[in-house]
Amino acid sequence: MKIFKQMKAEDVKIIVADESHIGYVDTILSTIEAAAKVRGTGIAKRDPEYVKKKILEGKAVIALFGDEFAGFSYIETWGNKKYVTTSGLIVPEKFRGLGLARRIKHKTFSLARERWPEAKIFSLTSGAAVMKLNTALGYLPVTFADLTDDEDFWKGCKGCVNYDVLQRTGRRYCICTGMLFDPKQKMCTDAAKRELKSEKKSFWQKLFSIRN
Repeated sequence: MKIFKQMKAEDVKIIVADESHIGYVDTILSTIEAAAKVRGTGIAKRDPEYVKKKILEGKAVIALFGDEFAGFSYIETWGNKKYVTTSGLIVPEKFRGLGLARRIKHKTFSLARERWPEAKIFSLTSGAAVMKLNTALGYLPVTFADLTDDEDFWKGCKGCVNYDVLQRTGRRYCICTGMLFDPKQKMCTDAAKRELKSEKKSFWQKLFSIRN
């Protein structure tokens, strides 16, 4: 696509979203919905007011190519802030293949670690790409019993087309895979340090090559 040829590495900015980005909520939700239809797998629907709340709380990350929406993800805390999730990771089709999902994931992960350093960070996903990103950051596959027992989190699964599977199995398993980053496990923290360092080095190498 032409946009790839014209784009420079520094043109896509990934920042913590704020009130000025509320106008992107409808685009964010329509992009998530479109991705769910294409994949044909479970992606829980998000309420517009919920997404707005995450943005206003400083718990969301947005990617922008100028003023054009290029990606999004948000953070939520559960179980009295003992658990954290980075959720809703989405990149529009025209911006895929540029490594934006990795950069967004790293941004939300780093923000979560900064704000809740003692919390376990977990993921419930059916996407192979997200699983790969999680693994690189030190997440390990776990049973659902190892995730939060906060009922508010599990209520969020009601918007997923596979919710009946979760109900039938007594919340023991579903289409999604549970993954957990435990800050008390050295193998997790060591993996995260390597991955974040690698991404940062790669980004600046690309930026330098573009400028020269």
